[in-house]
This record gives sequence, structure tokens and C-alpha cells, in this order.
Amino acid sequence: MNHFEHDVQSKNNDVGDSINALLVGFGAFTTIYIIAQIFELLAR
Repeated sequence: MNHFEHDVQSKNNDVGDSINALLVGFGAFTTIYIIAQIFELLAR
């Protein structure tokens, strides 16, 4: 074990953090897309 592994700042699982980041990013882009579609429909 190297000396960097003795004092770990976060003991969370990386898979959970990756899934969370994927969902947040997907949700943000989906929200932007939906808002753009609403403006497109209102402009007609």
C-alpha cells in the first residue's frame, strides 16, 4: 500500500458518483432542450 492510501479524503464508491454525475448532466441538457422547444412552439 502506498502512502497516499492511508489518509483518504472520500471513501465513497466511484461508481455511485459517476452515475450521479451522468444523471445530473443528462437532466440539465434535457431541461435546456425542453425550454428551447417551448420557446420554439411559442414563437410560431
